[in-house]
Amino acid sequence: MLDSLISHDPKVLTEKKPDEIIASGVVESLQNFLRKCIIAVLSYGPMPKHIAFIMDGNRRYAKSRSIKQGTGHSVGFAALMASLIYCYEMGVKYITVYAFSIDNFKRDPSEVKTLMELMEEKINELLENKNVINKVNCKINFWGNLDMLPEPVRLAAQKLMASTAENTGLVFSVCMPYNSTSEIANAVTELCKERRDMMQGQQASGRNGRPANGGACSDISVSDLDRHMYTAGCPDPDIVIQTSGETRLSNFLLWQTTFSHLQNPDPLWPEFSWRHLVWAILQYQRAYPYIEQNKDLAKKQL
Repeated sequence: MLDSLISHDPKVLTEKKPDEIIASGVVESLQNFLRKCIIAVLSYGPMPKHIAFIMDGNRRYAKSRSIKQGTGHSVGFAALMASLIYCYEMGVKYITVYAFSIDNFKRDPSEVKTLMELMEEKINELLENKNVINKVNCKINFWGNLDMLPEPVRLAAQKLMASTAENTGLVFSVCMPYNSTSEIANAVTELCKERRDMMQGQQASGRNGRPANGGACSDISVSDLDRHMYTAGCPDPDIVIQTSGETRLSNFLLWQTTFSHLQNPDPLWPEFSWRHLVWAILQYQRAYPYIEQNKDLAKKQL
């Protein structure tokens, strides 16, 4: 299914015999029908609005198959595009992925260079061939310190964000280069700057540093910091999936995942498929009453 969305190569079509084309079309139609049936069954339970992925295992995938560096990430990109479509069909509104950690810059320079070139290539592919983006009417965000990226990658990311800014379908957020402690520090810095500008404005207008509402400029609430997080305006993830069986958050969305259902499936990211996503939804639905109970308890304690 994904291949038909990403490319329509006439050479591939002409190499197939008519009966092969018919057979593949029948199989695809059957797969689509079965997928719709499964989604209909799942929809009777609570469905997540926001799923976050820590795409772990690309390098191990390449190493286990003795393929060249970077190929695992290319296969992982195909798995990501497929997951976007599946999530859209399920009615998931927000998808966030951990694509590149700030800490990854500490890796071998040749590996970092390869990954940056691959990111630029894939971003440009999305800019040039918008079949997937158009199908899900996707708005794309890049969250993180973009100034740390090589200029070609940064410019391509900014261009992709601008070209999808008005889309109203699935919201797809790519965290790169990112880590949660950097995000929190950035939010504190932005809030302090906001308060400093506010106090300077009040002093200039003769309020002697006192806010118009009588409150104290030094008071900081959770909601104040929320406004300055990269995720502002986006609901917290219902599910966080880290592939390859790793049982850690890897400094990812630490502020936003208090009540997220954490899952650690064994498949490496390039191996993550439709059935793994379905199983993730089922696990979330089973845990949903407990998650909601904890949310209600936290609200009462405020």
